[in-house]
Amino acid sequence: MPDLVLGPLLRHVGETDATVWVETAQPCTVEVLEHKEHTWTAGGHHYALLVIEGLEPGSDSEYEVRLDGELVWPEPDATHPSVIRTLRGDGSLALAFGSCRFATTSTAEDPHLGIDALENYAKRMRRQPTAQWPDALLLLGDQIYADELSAPMRDRIAQHHDLDEPPGAQVRNFEEYTWLYAESWCEPDVRWLLSTVPTSMIFDDHDVRDDWNTSASWRDEQEASDWWEERIVGALASYWIYQHLGNLAPADLAANELYQRVRTHDGDVGTLLRRFASEADEEADGAKGARWSYRRDLGPARLLVIDSRCGRVLADGRRSMVSEPEFDWIVQQTEGDYDHLLVGTSLPWLLPRALHDVESWDERLASGARGARPARWAEKLRRAADLEHWAAFRDSFDRLARLFGEVGGGHRTGERGRPPATICVLSGDVHHAYVAEATYAHPMTSRVYQLTCSPLHNFVPSAMKVAFRISWSRAAERATRFLLGRVSKVPPMIIDWHASSGPYFGNQVGTLRLAGRSAQVTFERARPSGSTEFDTVAAMSLAAEGD
Repeated sequence: MPDLVLGPLLRHVGETDATVWVETAQPCTVEVLEHKEHTWTAGGHHYALLVIEGLEPGSDSEYEVRLDGELVWPEPDATHPSVIRTLRGDGSLALAFGSCRFATTSTAEDPHLGIDALENYAKRMRRQPTAQWPDALLLLGDQIYADELSAPMRDRIAQHHDLDEPPGAQVRNFEEYTWLYAESWCEPDVRWLLSTVPTSMIFDDHDVRDDWNTSASWRDEQEASDWWEERIVGALASYWIYQHLGNLAPADLAANELYQRVRTHDGDVGTLLRRFASEADEEADGAKGARWSYRRDLGPARLLVIDSRCGRVLADGRRSMVSEPEFDWIVQQTEGDYDHLLVGTSLPWLLPRALHDVESWDERLASGARGARPARWAEKLRRAADLEHWAAFRDSFDRLARLFGEVGGGHRTGERGRPPATICVLSGDVHHAYVAEATYAHPMTSRVYQLTCSPLHNFVPSAMKVAFRISWSRAAERATRFLLGRVSKVPPMIIDWHASSGPYFGNQVGTLRLAGRSAQVTFERARPSGSTEFDTVAAMSLAAEGD
């Protein structure tokens, strides 16, 4: 009898359709709600992504998973069924979001990491009526930590490599990446949550390696090593299987040439995915690459998730967060009629203004604008202080700001549309939560926000808390602007912004609630000491009907 290794994960959900992802121990036929799909094989592992169609809008459908006709999910001792809840079509949406979840195999509180907010969130859901559950979950990077291992994972890796050899206690290949995903998604409460709440994902640096694609010189150093090629191929091939495929709607899956080749391939598709992953990585060096960004329409909202890692262009002195063809695609996705534009990107678009100015200044210095020696110093600072956000890709930052200005001013919605009530950029990475609002010189119908929530489960050093609190202050903003203005010629900003709420620290989850053209965001922090409750640290209205 085949066994279920991982999953089921409920990924896409629309008004009448859904997708369910599984990993199995042997090749088999997977069945969910009378829909069947045979597994395909990659690197000796077996997967299936089932497209479930013909569901009723606004319905709750309990489901089981059968392998070759045998029931394998729910497990015999399960207390709650897995459910597919289709979109209601009533103009409402509750979207939970967060990032940076360091997974461990223990359910106890870690004195260093604290309580896992996603695990606590699942426990709370089990006690709630389904009407209080989120309609969707957006995980904004660092779903796994390939360069920071838990103690059990470190021991397992040590049985296969000498950890004194580069890259040390880190994963090296596709097989070891599969272990990371199993560790991250096997905790019983989280596993049930992922089987019941449709989840969208995007990677960040730790899914691959800290500072991934920070600069051209960083890439040159990694590519010169004898371990990097196997690492990046394993990272991107596994990401495509475990995260990316589930981001796609059924129509996108049907049109995806690689996926259709994989699901119908007779034999192991490992070689096929290796070639794809290697080519995708070369986009930063000027090759065509792959598009990891994607779009979903969720009731009143258009969710546009932008890859701000793999798709960077760093070759020949160019620095762009995404390629020209990909930015053109992003622009096209903003056209249409919707009440809210949600832009997911792992790295915050709006940072504390003082930090933003430092990153832009460092980028200019590292480009050689002040000579070779300052450029080397700026590159060292960029890596040491993680100065690699949208602010460190200043041309891309400005371009995105102009796009939001066009959308919010009514120039990108199409003939039928009107400007959305809000444009919300949802991000993680920086290990604190905040709301910042952007202001434009020209009239705007839309209100433009940065909503950042991080981490779900990670450590925030005291020094980092102090640094972010200071960087959000007006005094730090004025001082940084004055000092850098004397030594740099960074172009003036085309927008302004200010913190509306935060910063907040701790393991936390954000929830964006939409109703028509109204919007509200809430940040909840997991309580320590084994409690499954949350403390609401902020609840803020972003827009009201009629604004």
